[in-house]
Amino acid sequence: MTNNDIIRRLRFTFDFSDQETISIFELGGELVTREQISNWLKKEEDPDYVNLTDKMLAVFLNGLIIKNRGAKDGITPAPEKKLNNNLIFRKLKIAFNYKDEDVLQVLVLANFHFGKHELSAFFRKPGHDKYRECKDQILRNFLHGLQLKHKPK
Repeated sequence: MTNNDIIRRLRFTFDFSDQETISIFELGGELVTREQISNWLKKEEDPDYVNLTDKMLAVFLNGLIIKNRGAKDGITPAPEKKLNNNLIFRKLKIAFNYKDEDVLQVLVLANFHFGKHELSAFFRKPGHDKYRECKDQILRNFLHGLQLKHKPK
């Protein structure tokens, strides 16, 4: 999945307007314009399409966490320069204040069945012997489950 796909799906699922999206980026510590957002949301074939960098997706996800849960000690966390599906998944879990059971229920909505132990492997540190890389299919199903939960039809 591309970063652009992820932000596109989140905007659709939660009906974020351009202004709400701008404010989420602000909460994450970056000022963005409506034009930047528009270019990130375009399809890849569009000549104005701009690739959303890992850092900017991290800013958005950090802003989403702050929007939904408040700032931790009033500090805006520094965005990661490099993201992977595991970090994205973890940030989404934090943003929506989900426990493992909640994540599993969202995956079931997308008709994707998963065990609690398999899920916990995604949230471990990369050096841990039980760590497992989160594949695009799992993240895609989680985002689809979020859509089914928050925007049923």
